[in-house]
Amino acid sequence: MKALSISVPKAIGALILLLYGAYCAIRPAEWHLIDGVNLVAHEAGHMLFGWFGEFPGIAGGTIGQLFVPAACAIYFYLQDARYSATVPFFWLGQSMINVSVYVKDARTMELPLVSIGAGGDPIHDWHWMLTRLGLLERDQMVGNIFLGTGVLIMLAAAIGALLLSLNRPDEADGLTG
Repeated sequence: MKALSISVPKAIGALILLLYGAYCAIRPAEWHLIDGVNLVAHEAGHMLFGWFGEFPGIAGGTIGQLFVPAACAIYFYLQDARYSATVPFFWLGQSMINVSVYVKDARTMELPLVSIGAGGDPIHDWHWMLTRLGLLERDQMVGNIFLGTGVLIMLAAAIGALLLSLNRPDEADGLTG
């Protein structure tokens, strides 16, 4: 019986995810490397879901922002590229942390906004949604749920990547597996 071996490039990738994830979790309100991509997916979500009405259009920003990395993770997983699936799964967690900052800003509305409403004024998605749901005073709790879930997803992705960097003796060492 042969011992397990480790794919060094995969292990380094897992370590990068772990370190970057720790940085994102410790400093959630800072602008992170992939937040620009998150913003594009967020704004595209508004445009796409806006066809279904006002509430779906406002919520569509967050839906789009979370859907894109989730869809990428599912795609790689279904292609049997499990190691590759850990990267967009990690991205999903980081995106949830990004959303948590927006949610926690719902009452104070201090973040700079990009989306413009029908009247030409900026709309704070989470202030608008939580107000209509009667949950505005719970913005910190809802934000912490996003934050905690995001941290858990990033941690699971990094640990998954590390475990997938271990090779059985009969496995090929392709970076996608």
